[in-house]
Amino acid sequence: MSTLQTIALLVYSGFLVGALKHLDVAHFLKNKHQQHLVFGSAASLFVLWLFKAGIYDGLDVHFLGLSVVTLMLGFRLAIITAFITLLGSTSVGFNAWENIGVNGLVGTILPIGVTYLFYMLSFHRITRQLFVYIFLCAFFPAALSIALKTLTLGLFYYTEGTYPWDVIFDNYVLLIPLLVFPEALLNGMAITLLVIYQPTWVYTFHDKFYLDK
Repeated sequence: MSTLQTIALLVYSGFLVGALKHLDVAHFLKNKHQQHLVFGSAASLFVLWLFKAGIYDGLDVHFLGLSVVTLMLGFRLAIITAFITLLGSTSVGFNAWENIGVNGLVGTILPIGVTYLFYMLSFHRITRQLFVYIFLCAFFPAALSIALKTLTLGLFYYTEGTYPWDVIFDNYVLLIPLLVFPEALLNGMAITLLVIYQPTWVYTFHDKFYLDK
């Protein structure tokens, strides 16, 4: 493993340990509803991440779906859920083991962090309305997340010397404008359906804040 891969693994492990440390294991084992949400979300992400495309190894594009998972489960459980999915996808050969720290940090922590930051800012700084929640907590963070993830991962491969910048730009970074809207639409539509039909599944959504005005 390179220096960057080692640093990324250590930082990612710190986030994961922090999330696990604050998990009430006894409550989680008793709460079937929470278990179903976590493992169901992990399975859904696993299937979503399998549909990827790319010419060069590592420079693959796929939907993330992490904004809706973050809003459903909260910051810590979203990290744990994404780790389960990352572990599964790496185990079946869709990711390299030496890059698990990089993929975890850039591909999961970054999107989860961006989404939760948007949620916190909108909750405390902006009038709480349903459309604000859908667009500022799901739609826009999802678009920004996949753009930042693609750009950051491209910079990582360039810094590592894996590919020259022209190859990374032409085959990866250049795709950002094509990825942001579908990712945003996927997460926006998913969270819209959830808050309408299954609001009890969404940890960050409460009727008294967004509907009972």
